[in-house]
Amino acid sequence: MFRSRTQVGMDKSGNRYFTRVEEIDGVMKEKRWVQFKGSDQDPTTVPVEWICWLNGQRRKAPTPEELANLEARRESVKQNIELLKKKEEEEKRTGVRPLKTVGKSESPNLKSFMQQFPDSSLDHRKGHDEATRSKDATPTNTEDSTIDTERSSEPTGTGATFKPGAWQPPT
Repeated sequence: MFRSRTQVGMDKSGNRYFTRVEEIDGVMKEKRWVQFKGSDQDPTTVPVEWICWLNGQRRKAPTPEELANLEARRESVKQNIELLKKKEEEEKRTGVRPLKTVGKSESPNLKSFMQQFPDSSLDHRKGHDEATRSKDATPTNTEDSTIDTERSSEPTGTGATFKPGAWQPPT
């Protein structure tokens, strides 16, 4: 049985685009295809917008206004490329290249950046730990206090002594 087709558009090369709805396995599906102009069936002549429509990446076919806007934009990009090429050739001939700077021209102020953070040096922590212990009323073992202040941030031990969840990061 012949089903009717609907032409949805045409590109600048003269290729025509069609659609029809047909039932496949009890489900209505839309079929889309292109009919090339003339005998030269060159798929490279299909614009990107139409390729997206054919593949179902866009629901609606591109409008003539959209295609005209995109073509104007592509032409503008081509002109900009030509201008940049000419400028680059001129720079090569004269040997003069303008300095290109990105972002700020001065180096960052690391001292002001570091002032945002509390001092976390080891000497400061030792002093803080000793001050905290002296305030506590409970006596401490001197051996334990040296272990706490020199505690590594990495867990230590052998596989035989491993207990899941036992290691806690230093505070």
